Amino acid sequence: MGSDNVVREVDSVGMAEVGVPLRQLLTAVGDPLVDVLAAPRGLDVEVRDVVIVDPEEESGSTRDGDFVLVIGARGRAAAPLVRAAARAGAPAVAVKVGSEPEARALRDTAIAGGVALLGVRPEVRWERLEAYAHNAIDNARLTSDADVGEALGDLFSLAQTVAAMTDGIVSIEDTASRVLAYSRSDDEVDELRRLSILGRQGPEQYLAMLREWGVYQRLRAGEDVVRIEDRPDLGIRRRMAVGIHAGSQPLGSIWVQEGRRPLSERSERALLGAARLAALQLIRQRSEATAGPRLRENLLAGLLEGRVDARSVADNIGADADRPAVVAVFTLRPAGAVDRSELELQRSEMTGLISVHASAYRRSALVTTIGSRVYVLLPELPERSAGQSALSLMSEIVAAAKQHLSSRVQAGVGSAVLTLDEVAESRAEADRVLDALVHDIDAEVATISDVRAQVVISEILTVLQGNERYRDARLAALHAHDAEHATELARSLLAYLDHFGDVKAASSALHVHPNTLRYRVRRATDLTGIDLADSTERLNTHLQLLLTKRTRHR
Repeated sequence: MGSDNVVREVDSVGMAEVGVPLRQLLTAVGDPLVDVLAAPRGLDVEVRDVVIVDPEEESGSTRDGDFVLVIGARGRAAAPLVRAAARAGAPAVAVKVGSEPEARALRDTAIAGGVALLGVRPEVRWERLEAYAHNAIDNARLTSDADVGEALGDLFSLAQTVAAMTDGIVSIEDTASRVLAYSRSDDEVDELRRLSILGRQGPEQYLAMLREWGVYQRLRAGEDVVRIEDRPDLGIRRRMAVGIHAGSQPLGSIWVQEGRRPLSERSERALLGAARLAALQLIRQRSEATAGPRLRENLLAGLLEGRVDARSVADNIGADADRPAVVAVFTLRPAGAVDRSELELQRSEMTGLISVHASAYRRSALVTTIGSRVYVLLPELPERSAGQSALSLMSEIVAAAKQHLSSRVQAGVGSAVLTLDEVAESRAEADRVLDALVHDIDAEVATISDVRAQVVISEILTVLQGNERYRDARLAALHAHDAEHATELARSLLAYLDHFGDVKAASSALHVHPNTLRYRVRRATDLTGIDLADSTERLNTHLQLLLTKRTRHR
C-alpha cells in the first residue's frame, strides 16, 4: 500500500486533526530550511496543519494549530501577519526575516504574541517548505512511536548505487557484521546473503568460515578489495568486499555478491569509492544518533550567533536564563596530515568526549559544532565562581582528550556573562582567545587574561585590515620593491622589530649574518623614510608589517 493511501485511510477514520509537536516537525523538516528564532511557549506546542497566508489575504484564514507560512512579506512588513496568526492560536509562523535588525524586531513581535518564529533561509522555495512540512506532519502521525534517529536512508541509497554500478547485490555491514543497508534485487541471492538479510546479521557458521579464510583480517588491514570465490558446496557465490575505514580505524565493510554478470575491475573501483563515502556517512551517523540532540545543537548555534531568543533556548533545556553562563570553544590541532574521514572521526570523538564531561557537570549544558570548532555552553553557573568553574572543567576536558585522541586539542574560554542573553559576547571572546593560541603549540586552555596582548593586537589588525585609508603607503612601496628586486627588506625589518632591535636574535631567526640584517634594515628605512627612533613610527611600522604577514598567510 502506498503512503498516500495510508494517509487517506488515517484521515478517513478521524485522525486528520491529530497534531504533532513542533519539535518533531522541525526534526523532520531539517535545519537547512529554517532556524528557530523564538519559541516563547517551547517546542512542544501542537501543530495540526500547514497554511499559507499573504498580505492580500483576508484575515480569519488561520486556525488554532496551524503552522503558518507567511509569503509576500519580509521583516517588519510581516509583523501584522505574525500578530494575526498569534491571535488565531497558531503555534508557529515561518517568515523570511531579512536583515538582523528586522529579525530582532520580528522576534520581539512573536514573543509578545506567544507564537514560535521560524526564520526561513533566503534560498528556500516556499512550495518546498510547504511540501516538507505537510509530509512531516503526515509521517509523524503514522510514526509517532518510531525513533527517527534509526533511519539509514543514505546508506541504502549508496548500496543501491553500488549495485547499479557493479551489476551485483550489495550489503553494507558494521564491524560486528550487522547489516546496516542493502540493495534491492530481483537477481538470485545465495544462502549467505539470504540469511544475512533475514537475520540482519551474517549467520555465525558462515562468519566463522570467513574468519578462518582470513577475509576479515584483510578487510581490517586496509583498502584492498578482497575477492571470495564460488563455493557451491557451501551455498556461497562469488563476491567482493572492501573495508570501510576512518584512518586506521575499521568502521565496517561493503559486500557485493555476483549477479547475472561477472564482477569486473570497474566493480573494484566502485567499491573503493563507496567505502570512502560510507566512512563519512557512518561517522556522521555515529555523532547524530538521534534527531533530538541535533535540534538542541541548532538552538545553541542560533543563540551563539545572536539569532535565537535566549528565553526560548532556556525553556527548551530547562535552564534559568537569568543566571551566569560561559561559552568555551575547542578545536583539533592534528600533528600531521590526516585524511578527511580520519579528521571527521577525531572531531566526532572529541565532540562526544566534550559532551560527556559537560553533561556530567551541568545537565543543561549544550554542545554544538560550527565549522571546525566545537562550542560548549555552561548555563546556571555560581555567580561568584562562574569563570573559575568553567576553566577547571575545560582543563579537565583537554586533559582527557590528550589521553584519548591522537591530535592535540586547544580550548578558549570566554568570560562569564550575567544572563543567557549575553552568551554571544562570551562566544566572541572565546573565539578570539582560541585564535590567539593558533601559533602557541604548548598552550592548551586559555582565557582572555592569558592572551590579552595577542587578542588586542589581533583586534587592531582587524580594524586596519578593514580600513584601507589607515594603510601606510610607504610600506606598500617597500613590499613592491621586494617583489620587483627579489629582496627581503620587509621581512627583515619585521624580524628586527619582533626581536626588539636585537640584531643577533633577529639574524639568527632569519638565518643570515648580522651585518646582512643591519644592511637590510638600513636600506628599508632609507627607501621608506621611516624613523625607527620614533616610538610611534616604530609601533605603526610593526603593526603594518604584521598585517601584511597575516593577510598573506590566510
